[in-house]
This record gives sequence, C-alpha cells and structure tokens, in this order.
Amino acid sequence: KFGVFPFQNSCDKDVIRNILSVLTDLLSLGTGRRIHYMISKGGSEALLQALTTTARTEPPDHSTLLPLLRLLARVGQRDRKFGLKVQKAEATDIILGLARRNLGHHLHLIHCLWVLRVCASNVTTGTTLGVNGAMELVFKVITPYSKRHIRTVRAAIEALAALLKSKSNSRRAVKRGFLGGLLRLYQDWHHNDVSNNYIYIRRGLLLCLKHITNIQLGRETFLCSRGMEILFTSVQDCLSCKNLDPITNTVTQILRKCYPKESLPVVTVRSSYFFPLPGNVKAEPPCEGSEGKWLKGDYESDGEEEAEKDLDDEDVESKEEDYDLETDVNKLRSRPVLDRPEEELGQYEAMCLELSYNFQELESESEEEKSSEDRAESLPSTPSHFFPNATSVKHPNYRWRNQSVTEMGPDPGEKDLKVPLQSWTKKEECRWDVADEKRDAVEAAQDADCCEEEDPARSHTHTLRPLPKEAAWYKKIFYPECEASINPSPGGRLESSDTVTNLLEKHQGAIPFHSPHFYIARAKRVKSIPDYKDLAFPDFWGHQPPPYSKPMVERKYGIQRDKVLDDVRRLIQPGNVIGRTVFDSDEASHSSPGAPGCLTFFSKFESGNLRKAIQVREFEYDLIMNADVNSNQHNQWFYFEVRDMKLAVPYRFNIINCEKFNSQFNYGMQLVMYSVKEALQGRPCWLRAGHDICYYKNHYRCSAASEEGTRGRCYYTLTFSITFPHKDDVCYLAYHYPYTYSTMMSHLDVLEQNRNPKKVYWRQQTLCQTLGGNPCPLLTITAMPDSKKRGDLEQFYNRPYVFLMARVHPGESNASWVMKGTLEFLVSGDPIADLLRKCFIFKIVPMLNPDGVING
Repeated sequence: KFGVFPFQNSCDKDVIRNILSVLTDLLSLGTGRRIHYMISKGGSEALLQALTTTARTEPPDHSTLLPLLRLLARVGQRDRKFGLKVQKAEATDIILGLARRNLGHHLHLIHCLWVLRVCASNVTTGTTLGVNGAMELVFKVITPYSKRHIRTVRAAIEALAALLKSKSNSRRAVKRGFLGGLLRLYQDWHHNDVSNNYIYIRRGLLLCLKHITNIQLGRETFLCSRGMEILFTSVQDCLSCKNLDPITNTVTQILRKCYPKESLPVVTVRSSYFFPLPGNVKAEPPCEGSEGKWLKGDYESDGEEEAEKDLDDEDVESKEEDYDLETDVNKLRSRPVLDRPEEELGQYEAMCLELSYNFQELESESEEEKSSEDRAESLPSTPSHFFPNATSVKHPNYRWRNQSVTEMGPDPGEKDLKVPLQSWTKKEECRWDVADEKRDAVEAAQDADCCEEEDPARSHTHTLRPLPKEAAWYKKIFYPECEASINPSPGGRLESSDTVTNLLEKHQGAIPFHSPHFYIARAKRVKSIPDYKDLAFPDFWGHQPPPYSKPMVERKYGIQRDKVLDDVRRLIQPGNVIGRTVFDSDEASHSSPGAPGCLTFFSKFESGNLRKAIQVREFEYDLIMNADVNSNQHNQWFYFEVRDMKLAVPYRFNIINCEKFNSQFNYGMQLVMYSVKEALQGRPCWLRAGHDICYYKNHYRCSAASEEGTRGRCYYTLTFSITFPHKDDVCYLAYHYPYTYSTMMSHLDVLEQNRNPKKVYWRQQTLCQTLGGNPCPLLTITAMPDSKKRGDLEQFYNRPYVFLMARVHPGESNASWVMKGTLEFLVSGDPIADLLRKCFIFKIVPMLNPDGVING
C-alpha cells in the first residue's frame, strides 16, 4: 500500500531495496493489468517521491536508484499522465542531473535515458526538458559515430526522438544545427552497418528526422542540407531486403513529406466548363472559403442537431415512461400522417397519368385479335429478348408505335426515326439486310437534317473519330475496296454517314439491347456545355459483357513506395523529365503539334473527362482530370481515348489530381479498357486492365491564388501501367464501365419497341428539363389490366407504387448498369417479372443527373 510506503531517510535501505525487488518481480510476472492496478493505487507518485528522496542523498545510493529507475521506466510507459506527474513532483531537474552526473558511467546513464524517454512522451514535459538542455545532453551521447556502448546510444536516440515530438524542441534543434548532424550520423551508420545488425539505431535516427521535418523550418533546412538526395540514395540499398522495411517505409514518409509542394500544372483548378445558373448573367466562380465554411458549418450544425436530439430524447423518454401501462390497444397503433398538406399532392397528378387512363385499346385489340391470326401468334410468343428486324418494323401490321404510350417533350426527329435494330438471338437469325441498312441510314440522316433545320441549337453533326491516316490497318479493315473515300475531312473527321454505313456493313456484331443508329439519333439531340461533336467508339458500337470473370488484382509488394520514390527521382534527376504537354482541353488545338513517338489523347466526347496530359518520360504520362462544372473539386471520373501506342511496351499513367483519402485501387480494383481493334475482330468488350496499380498522396497542393479558399487541400495520384494489345490501336480507358446519357435514351427506345404492349404498360414522360436543356425521363412500368371490367381496373389503380432511381452521382456508372438490367427484366416475359408488374406500379428515374453524366 503506497500510502504508507516507508520511503523516508530514516528507513532501512535494505527494506527499500527488498520492496523494489518484490515490485519488480510482481510486475515482470504479470500482464499490464498489474501495472495499471499499481498506477490506480498511486504507484507512480510513490515511485517519483522515492526518486526525489533517494537522489538527494549524498552520495547517491545507486543500488537503490537503478531498480527505482527501471520501475519508473516500466510504469511510465503505461501511465498516460506520467509526464504531468513528473512535473508535479519536480523531478525533471533530478532526472537530468542524474544523467549529467553519469555521462561517463553508461550502466547508470542508460537507466536515466529510459526514464527521460518516458517523460518526454508528454509534449509539455518534453518541452520543459528541452528548455533545460536535455537535447544537448542526449546529442553528446550519440555523437560522434561509435559502435561502443550500443545500448546507451540506442536509448539516447530513442529519448531524442521522444523529445523532438515537441515542435518547439524541433525548432530549437534546427537552430542549433542538430539536423545536419543527424544526417551525417545516419550516413555513417548506413555505410558502416554492412551486415544490417543495427537497424533499430538507423531507424531511430530516421524517426528524429521525421519529427524535425514536421515543421516548416525543419523541411526547409532538410532540403538545404541535401536531405532528399542523402535519404534517396541510401534507401536504394534497402529496397531488395524485406528486413529493412522499417527503414524503407520511414524514409519514404520523410521524402514524401519534404518534397516541395507545388500547384497543379494548370492555370486554375476550377473546371474548364462553366454554366450560367438561373438568375445569374454568367457563371460565378465558387465562393472563396466555401469549403472551409462548409466544413465549419457542418460541424456546428452537427453539434446543434446533437443537442436538439438530446432534448428530444428526454421528451420521448418522459412520454414513453408509462407506455407499458396502456390498456387501449387502438391507442398503441401508429397513425401515418402526411408530411405535407394534402392539397400539395395534386401537383404530382401529371406524373401519374396511368390512374386516369381509360385503356380504350383493350377493346380494339380484342376485336383485332379475332380478325388477325398473325398478330395473335407473333406478339404473345415474342421472346423476352426479341428485336424486330428492318422488315418487321416497316410491316403495316407491326403496331408497336401506335400501341406505345409515349409522353416525351417535343422531339421533331423521333417520330420519323426508322432505324432497324439488331436481334439478340442466334447469329444466323440476326444478320442485317445491307440494302435496308443503307436506306435507313440515309433516311435517318435526312430526318436529322430536318431536325437541325428546325432547331438551330442542334445544327451540328456528330462524327465518329477516325484513326490517323497513317494507320494502314484502318484502311484494310474498314474500307479494303474504297480507300479513296476514307480521307478525313478538312476538320479532321470522317463524314458520319460514310463511317457508319461502312462500319455496320463490314462488321455486323450482335450487341444486346443496343442499336448504333438509335445511339446516333439520340446523341444528336444531347446538349452539352462543350458542345460535343464526336462519338466515342465504345458508346456508338456498343459492347458485350466480358467473356470471363476476373478476380481482384493481387497487389505487388512495395509498389506504393516504389512509385513515391520514382516521383522523388524527378526532383533529384530533373534532366530525365520531358515535361511536354501533349493534350490540353483548355487549348483550342487540344494536342500539341510536333510530338512524334508519344501517345495521342482525346476526351471531348459525351461523358469524357481528361483535361491535360503531360509526357513525363518516354512511356510515362501525368494526367489531370477536369473538376465538376462550376466547381474546383470533385475529381474522380475519367474517360478518354488514347492512340498511337507501340506494341509490348508498358505505358505508365499517373492521374495526379484525385481527391479521395483512399481508393479501392489500393485493394485490387482495376480500371477498364476498350480496344477498337478487338471490337472489330468480334470481341467488343470493356475489360479490366492495368498492373502496378496504387493510389497515394502526392506533392501537389491547392494554393490560395488558384483554388478560391480551399488552400492546403491534398491531391492524390492514381498510377497504373498498361501494355496495349495491339500496335497503333485506338483504346479507351475509364474509371468504370461507361454508360452515357445517349446510351440510356437509346436503350429506352429499344426497350419500348421490345416490350409486349398487350402485357406491359409502358409510359415514358419527361420529369423535367435539366439546366442544360436535356429531358430527364420518368418511366412507368406495370402490367396492363386484364380487361376493362370494373374489378380489373380497380386492381390496376390500387396497385402500390415502387420508386427506383439511379445515377444520382454522375460518376456512379455502375448504378446505370444495374438499372439497365432492372429495366430489361421488368419488361421481359419472365414469370416473376410478370408477377411484379401485376402487383406494383414502377416509377423509375433511370438517370437523375443527366447533365453531370453528359459533361463527364
């Protein structure tokens, strides 16, 4: 019991030594619980009192001091308030005095250093020790380099690292030249420790450097002392040995922290695209300090909500206190109430037109069924994935347009759209009639021209980007007999009609639920801020599911630190860096001329996102994404085209302005790649691609001048390497499987035609017009009533609603693919889908953020 612990001058020293011996044995036998129990009973205070009493005796009794110091060091590691207790007992000067008196006696000194390290773990106590000269004392012990008294040197380095956790101590150490001394000392230990027997000493020195470089003065002095070169050179010898990971990881952390901070190599981090918001004459830049204010406001509101929640909880508890005594069962039933006045619900009637539909066609259809055996046989037996061909669309008996219920906005081109669809059955049954295809293409083009004449805002022609003129394979595959017709137009593009006609004539793939003609027709009506006029090949051509499942990529050991060190090499060896801009969406020309041997980038198509590409080395490129419209942040989605690649060469891409703190790319995720050559050889698939993938914080920061109040925001790098499957191919790289707005709209056209109008009630309305002028579709899917009898109609009108939405965030393209499968299932002939339609009315918004998706 420490309250009556006999640590008095008059006490027998043998008794004290015996007590200390018993305590040491007790604590060494048990777990940390005994130490915590001892601390809770005042053990730390009692030991400190004993230290002050024993240290003041002359001469000091080391037979008592040494076990006492050992106990203090052990107990202090578990006592979180040990530093404060040391100050309260006025024991800091005593510990430093004992260390100074024993500089020549290493057995006694090492015990003092152990206690000194534990005391310095408290920043306040460490600062006090630093003011009293603790760092100078420790620095005398560790310098100059010597392999004598290794245990003492190690204890001194650990104590110095603990002292340097205090920023004032770090500042004092820099001003007194300790940083340069630590660098020289680390070099000596690194060069002389050939057998790697003193890893703990080398890492201890690195920890001292790590703490010093936590302050700006320390980082500046570290750079001036050539610290980057010294550590970078030394770590090269450690990369191949896993036992040296503690050293390698610490060096990597120091180098990344001390790398001079730079702004992104763009004029401004604000988005290249600006859109005038309603009520504003022009687009306003993000408010200065918006992010900081948002964060602050968010925290404050959280606090207020928490307080209000506590008050509400008290009220609820007082009300619910006697609920178990209630005997009236009816009072216990919850009564749902409307969350708004009932008269306000009338505004939604326009979105529920099915409740007032009279189903006149049910009678006419029953009469027509009696007189037409063809329709009675064809429609009910239509498979769930049947696509009418060109002949069936034009057949007078095919009434899918008349039977559909479409309530889109004014769309002058849609009524006359006569484009055949592909069939998703056997290949023998899905061959197109080339003559019909050409004729329909001409008709679609004429319709589009008419639309453009009526609507000047749409007077632009979408074109499929060609491959370069020097790509011989393009001529051989696309146009073997008419090379003269493929020369690019003066604008650098091919005429849409020629490209589409020749492509579809030579390569008749069967892409489920996709029509290139429908896609082109829809893409012409899309309004984007950059006014896209090019079509990405994967979106136009379509794609099939990957032929096989691919597991998560196993991360290569040490890949992240290798990439960080590779970035540091740019700073140390700037002569190897090319630094040439090869693509810039902010410039009129987009790509810099006269750059032979480098890749060609492009992203000005729907959902594309690549702002700038800089060639760093021959096969390495830094890429910058564009921020959200009218914003300076939210950089995640990327989708771009790359061409002119060499065969069997790993190209490295670094997307340097990511913002998330971490990413699934660190845990096995891969980006997706689409090869045009593979597609034209019958394999149109987005495939997972990339190796040496990792995601890490880089040296780019937001500056006050460029990002309007978000100063200090860190950027992260997503780096990956790709070996392209073909030479001079055209490949597309994306964050995830892209799904554009035009794809969604053309998919709805296909589904409307694909459905069985006798069984599936389908209504497509416009929920609203987006700020960009694009319709946001609202779908209604349910089962047609069995008849016009009162009971069948009441069952129809009383079906509960199910609301489904997707693509709230434009970068979540995976949500669109889930929605695509959901829609295909709901209109299919599957018995479960039929049952769901009969039980529910589905209200579906397949893309809630069209403008975000369109503008990438």
